[in-house]
Amino acid sequence: MVSTQSIKQGITVNFKNQPWVIIATQFVNPGKGAAFTKAKMRNLKTGQVLENTFKSGESVELADVERRKAQFLYEAANEYFFMDNENYDQFSLQEDNIGDAKKFIIDGTECYVLYIDGQPVSIQLPPKMDLKVKETTPGVKGDTATGGSKDCILETGAVVKTPLFIKEGELIKVNTETGEYISRA
Repeated sequence: MVSTQSIKQGITVNFKNQPWVIIATQFVNPGKGAAFTKAKMRNLKTGQVLENTFKSGESVELADVERRKAQFLYEAANEYFFMDNENYDQFSLQEDNIGDAKKFIIDGTECYVLYIDGQPVSIQLPPKMDLKVKETTPGVKGDTATGGSKDCILETGAVVKTPLFIKEGELIKVNTETGEYISRA
């Protein structure tokens, strides 16, 4: 059991007798009334996404999920293929099971695979990854008085806001949980 203050992105909980992974959380402390945590969750068995509000002081049961290291091999027809790093077994997951991780996954990426009853159900990427900028507009000096930003398309196809000085071909560090630019790699 874990308290609602410990609920954060990436943990797996039992909710309505089903395993759910927390996608996003927001702690709200209104001026009047009790504090609460809003959580966006994805069902690991069905892929359903829902938002739920947990009151402060409530406790939530952690799901019995096994995490194992795996390597992403390739993607074909909305199926993502992985190799278990311990026993070298290959398996695939549907695009729905991958979720938003598909925006940042590249061949050879080491990640964690979540297993329920011996079946792979989802993945967890490292919190930070180095990705190459495939396409961006040139940043012109004097475009803005304050630090501006521009859209960059990464090698995976994801679009990330970056500072004006980032050029095509550069490696940048991206937060895979929020999808935000962190720094140059």
